[in-house]
Amino acid sequence: MHLIETILLLLLAVVVSGSVARITRIALPLVQIALGAAIVLITGTTVDLEPDIFFLLFLPPLLFLDGWRIPKEDLFRDRAVILELALGLVLFTVIGLGFMIWWMIPEMPLPVAFALAAILSPTDPIAVQAIASRAPIPKRLMHILEGESLLNDATGLTCMRIAVIAATTGAFSIGHAVGTFAWLALMGIVVGILVTLAISHAKGFVSRRWGEDVGAQILVSLLIPFAAYLVAEEVHASGILAAVAAGITMSFTERGGGKGQSLAMTRIRRSVVWDTVQFVANGIIFVILGEQMPSIMARAAEVVAGTSRPEVWWLAVYVFAIVAALATLRFVWVWTSLKLTLFRRRHRGPPPKVGLRLTMVMSLAGVRGAITLAGILTLPFVLGDGSPMPSRNLAIFLAAGVIIVSLLLATFALPRLLKNVELPPEPSHERDEDRGRVAAASAALRAIEDASHAMAEGKPNPDLYSDVASRLMEIYRHRIESRTRTDEDDVEAARLSDRVERQLRLAGLAAEREELGRLARARRLDEETAKRLIREVDLQELRYS
Repeated sequence: MHLIETILLLLLAVVVSGSVARITRIALPLVQIALGAAIVLITGTTVDLEPDIFFLLFLPPLLFLDGWRIPKEDLFRDRAVILELALGLVLFTVIGLGFMIWWMIPEMPLPVAFALAAILSPTDPIAVQAIASRAPIPKRLMHILEGESLLNDATGLTCMRIAVIAATTGAFSIGHAVGTFAWLALMGIVVGILVTLAISHAKGFVSRRWGEDVGAQILVSLLIPFAAYLVAEEVHASGILAAVAAGITMSFTERGGGKGQSLAMTRIRRSVVWDTVQFVANGIIFVILGEQMPSIMARAAEVVAGTSRPEVWWLAVYVFAIVAALATLRFVWVWTSLKLTLFRRRHRGPPPKVGLRLTMVMSLAGVRGAITLAGILTLPFVLGDGSPMPSRNLAIFLAAGVIIVSLLLATFALPRLLKNVELPPEPSHERDEDRGRVAAASAALRAIEDASHAMAEGKPNPDLYSDVASRLMEIYRHRIESRTRTDEDDVEAARLSDRVERQLRLAGLAAEREELGRLARARRLDEETAKRLIREVDLQELRYS
């Protein structure tokens, strides 16, 4: 019963956090962290954060969904910048921050300092998205940050694993470290791709042969990230990269009319289910993070007692120094990376300027979150010889402090920096959208004409089929005509017409729903029929919303 009550309390905190954030205009992650801390202070009970269970329950579905939904064209377009941030920046941060922590806190052994730097180096995709909901980060910049955070977790956790091995055994080998990283990354990606393809083909075969069960299809999509994660961990690969690769592969299997294509009803309901999973998991992660804070902060005096500076306020100095070092290292790397990327593309024309504010936005947007805390909690308690791990509690405290400060800094500084920030111009997709709509409408015209002829063949009233087909085809012809105009004034008039039509249709659909509800309440329409008709209105409204 206690476990069930705890889960319900966490869910209640997630529900309440949304309203509190809207009322107070405070960033949602900070509200959820505060609610988690309040739960502990009021009830006196907390959730024991088991890192392995935490990783398994929350990371696979969220990273899978991010990989599934992130625009692949944008991901591949900015792949150079993303890889430079996800790989190069992490290694740069581990080395620079590791030596800086070791210099600042001599009592912390160098391998432990590197382990702390490694787990602080990757950004948190969940925290990045939460901050983006408050700060209007431009789309292209957000896609770069999302792509970076999807990939850098594996780099950071791998570096941490290598540092922990060095701390517990006292042995370190560059060759072994490179081999371990290559195996974790490559095998994780391969496992994610293979698991997703195998499940998608099996699911498609069953659906084509015996029909598609919507509920089962949704459940399969929920299980794929866990399957990829567990298989990857079983072969000692990166489960995180496996989940990301599975999500990216899923988007390709679902694209177009391939074997992995699902029914329209499955896709609509599945999207709603995944939106709910994302909302709940994101919220619970930060609430649990908040629940850990009181116990971590309560041990501040005990933590600092083992250092050469026993005053508690030195912990704040350490935290702010680490946050400043992280921002500085990220600023230097982002500035250099963008300069090199633009220099390589100089043959395409004069490169756009790299603004100082843009670089500062990229630096502050690299927030840390629950992945950092869960990762640092995996630090072993003892060394290989059985002696206690030195500075373990100090590393956990510093990681927790950096999470809070980085979230606060991004929440309050990013909206100000983003005002009138200069970004390289993004290509317009309006022409591509017009071409896509024209191609789809042309295909629909051919299909309706062929189907109407086939249906009318041998029937006593063939004109009926022809009339219905003509009415439908007229809609598609109008769409083609409005999207193939070349005059800019005509194009703008057509787009304005689309916007007006959308608003009028939404007004009409709202009136339909209201009238159907009135008839149902007056018992002039039976409940089952009313539900079916309202659902039809809802589905039409979904198209225009």
